[in-house]
Amino acid sequence: MSASASASVRRTQAWAGLLQRQLVLAAVALLGAVGAVAGAATRDAHPGAPLPKSVPAPGGGWYSALAGPTSRPTGRRSACGHLITALSVGIAHPVLPCDVKVFIRYGKRTVLTQVIDRGPYVPGREFELTGELAKLLGVHGTQPIRWRYAG
Repeated sequence: MSASASASVRRTQAWAGLLQRQLVLAAVALLGAVGAVAGAATRDAHPGAPLPKSVPAPGGGWYSALAGPTSRPTGRRSACGHLITALSVGIAHPVLPCDVKVFIRYGKRTVLTQVIDRGPYVPGREFELTGELAKLLGVHGTQPIRWRYAG
């Protein structure tokens, strides 16, 4: 076989390999698109169907967490858009949605409040309490609290 014929065979094999890879990628993309459409059709088939019930937390729906009063300044807008003043009663949490209502319990005191900011800003805490909320609950420093969704 001549050198030019050998080079031609190599080019043909390279193109065949490239074409085979493109066909495989196209098949995978098509399969993914069909799966996405099927999943969307299944989800939308029952738009009025009730959502599954949530599983209550152990202890009657109350969760445990560490919380403490914030040291952040007042007179500012929070990440949730609230104006934080010395009289604000609320909590900062990194994940709970803004404005979600929760009960906070410390000792024998329970207060209904809401998420008004992101945080906490002190390592080791799950919640940060406004100064007024900490005063209502009697929380000084980082303390274990109990909390649950209001609803």
